[in-house]
Amino acid sequence: MVLKSVLVLVTLLGSSFALAEEDYVHYAFANYLGSGIYQTSGQNATVVNIPISVELYKNDTETLILRTPISLGFFNFKWSDLSDGDLPTSVGTMTITPGIEYRLRTSDTHEFQTYADLGYGNNFTTGNNVAIYSAGVSSLLDLELRQSAPVWVNRLFFAGYASFDGTQSETYSALQSGIDIGTNIHWRWNWLGVDVEPRVFATAYWYFDKLRFATPFGEDVLVSNSVEVGATLAFSKPILWDWMGIDRLGLSVRSGDGVKVWRLIFEFPI
Repeated sequence: MVLKSVLVLVTLLGSSFALAEEDYVHYAFANYLGSGIYQTSGQNATVVNIPISVELYKNDTETLILRTPISLGFFNFKWSDLSDGDLPTSVGTMTITPGIEYRLRTSDTHEFQTYADLGYGNNFTTGNNVAIYSAGVSSLLDLELRQSAPVWVNRLFFAGYASFDGTQSETYSALQSGIDIGTNIHWRWNWLGVDVEPRVFATAYWYFDKLRFATPFGEDVLVSNSVEVGATLAFSKPILWDWMGIDRLGLSVRSGDGVKVWRLIFEFPI
């Protein structure tokens, strides 16, 4: 079992996730948007993802994985609370989206991935419950560029939700394309027993249905595209304990159509 640690992320993220008596629909898509601080129209929303997965089957070319990621939203917690040593005490929203992922290694340099999820979300502030569904396909291609070992990633996916009372539903679909490039700078981190390489990445998102971010005190923000750039430290094997499974550690910023996202990264970033 692999459990990505979010303890550091929880202590660093701040601000409110749900402050008014209405639902902010992006919480239902939290697992697919990624962990981070989402800023829209001067308001902040915090998303913390805990990806949990179990390998069901693996051979030389195929892998079957059971995924049960959990996403949390925190509120009544601000950046200023950190100076007082306070941590989040209330969870505003939670989603769990179990699903199956299939990976096929088609060659030495290419891997095909596909997944399907069906899950549940709850906004503890409003008492709203939603069913969440998603599916997607991905292509990962290893390129040759000196010693930088680039990985070119293309993903096509959709996600949707419907409230149990039938009053709310929404979908969005997106195409994602990006590249992760090494620096060919390596050093040994003896304390953790791993080799480390800094890597940089850039990725772009195109949303076929505009993704809506609801804001408590202003007009909703519709996002049609965004661009993300960042840097990570890539480890030769997961650090700390096996059940934490942290193989990357990094920071990125994503922006587009009035939305800005600061992300802390604990896994492959694209």
